[in-house]
Amino acid sequence: MSLESLDLCGNQFFGALPDHTKFSCLRKVILCWNQLNGFLPQSLGQPSSLEVLDLGYNHISGSLPGLKVHSSLIELYLTRNQLKRLPEGIWQHSKLEIFLAASNLLEGTITEAQLSNLANLKCLDLSFNYLTLNLSSDWDPPFQLNDIFLSHCNMGPHFPKWLQTQNSYVNLDISVAGISDVVPNWFWNMSFGRYLNISHNQMRGKIPEVSKDLFPKIADLSHNNFSSPIPIFVFQSEILSISKNMFSRSIYYVCKIPNDFFASILDLSDNQLSRKLPNCWKSLTNLIILNLANNHFRGKIPNTIGALYQLQTLHLRNNNIMGKLPSSLKNCTALRMIDLGENKLTGDIPAWIGTHLTRLAGLSLRSNQFHGKISPTICHLVNIQILDLSINHISGKIPRRLNNFTSLVEKNSSIETIPIGEVFFERYVDNVLVQWKGKAIEYRKLGLLKGIDLSSNMLVGTIPQELSDMKGLIFLNLSRNHLTRNIISSIGQMEMLEWLDLSKNQLSGEIPTGLANLNYLSILDLSYNNLTGKFQ
Repeated sequence: MSLESLDLCGNQFFGALPDHTKFSCLRKVILCWNQLNGFLPQSLGQPSSLEVLDLGYNHISGSLPGLKVHSSLIELYLTRNQLKRLPEGIWQHSKLEIFLAASNLLEGTITEAQLSNLANLKCLDLSFNYLTLNLSSDWDPPFQLNDIFLSHCNMGPHFPKWLQTQNSYVNLDISVAGISDVVPNWFWNMSFGRYLNISHNQMRGKIPEVSKDLFPKIADLSHNNFSSPIPIFVFQSEILSISKNMFSRSIYYVCKIPNDFFASILDLSDNQLSRKLPNCWKSLTNLIILNLANNHFRGKIPNTIGALYQLQTLHLRNNNIMGKLPSSLKNCTALRMIDLGENKLTGDIPAWIGTHLTRLAGLSLRSNQFHGKISPTICHLVNIQILDLSINHISGKIPRRLNNFTSLVEKNSSIETIPIGEVFFERYVDNVLVQWKGKAIEYRKLGLLKGIDLSSNMLVGTIPQELSDMKGLIFLNLSRNHLTRNIISSIGQMEMLEWLDLSKNQLSGEIPTGLANLNYLSILDLSYNNLTGKFQ
């Protein structure tokens, strides 16, 4: 048999590969996306003509034998297996152009001597392993890489100077690499292509304002110690995250972003940015995600934010923003998440939230200065899963038609992530801060959480009977209000409840026996009421 190419990718083959030598003329072996496991047979190393070997996305363990005889090997794909050792002799393959071995259990140290023979290498992916790169500061590699993925490899503490020798990146990922150094100026002058990720290190210093015609389409500089000012050139990215750094001052430069930029995600959260929010958002009409949370912004929410018609997520949590919600915000009908908590916002909660923003899955206005009654129109939010109006000055009764919240009536959920297009098979994962079992916790997978928090207000009247229809509700907090009369007898129908807090009200009567049906309930607080009867 003179078979040259074997492609069985994307099937459901399982078990170990058989050990045979029938296919000595094979040039391509493609077995990706199956359920193969166990160790690889020695015979896999026999065909010296092998150019492409793709075993990615299986459950293969151990190591790859006999690859040292594959003098013709050009492409090797081992991504997402359970390999513990790098393939034997891999560093001897001078023709190798693509080597992908991400998301395995690989461990050990890679030296420049091992890499010195790979002069033709163009794409290297060793991310999500337990590898250390021991490379000298003056090393001059023989290759020119287009794609470098070394996330979760130990490359620090010094910034890898050998990157300066690489002339044209398309993708560069050195996130979570243990680098705690000042980023040299030459790095920012390099030519980047599509993707740059240097996040989750301890890189520091100021980013210089350099002349850049093209910054990466996707740039993640988050979770470092970069300080102000933020250079304008970084805003050329369509997806930009510089969150959790030490940037300060204003963001007036948003007004200088040209109209032909196509920014879709802008995350400046968790910095020390201050002054008023600029009122010039009309040039960023492609924004899908805007996250300015946990800064020191003050003043009012600018009217021009209402021009962001495609906006799905708006985070302004934990700033010093005041005033009323601008009516222009009702034009952002694509919104799925609004988190404006922990500010100084005032006025009534607008009725147009329920009539215009009907796609909302999460709404947090907690810890502000809102007053007035909850408009019945809020019951139009059929997709709502998290509603937090706690710690305000809201009065009146709880609306009775809360059972219109279809997503809370049903047990299933569909808002774990917000799709923003393919970014290396990843999606943007949204978050919201909620008071969960007495602690403020930031939840990132919203599909796992459904709840209502109306605590610490001035609500009066009874608990609506319709609440018991919410069989998907996981937490309910109505504490610190002025609610009266009995706890609804049908509360036992809320079978998914894990946390129920009705404390510090004026409730009376007996504790419903139906509470015993709440099998998932782990925290129950009925303290400081006027409840009577026998505790069962």
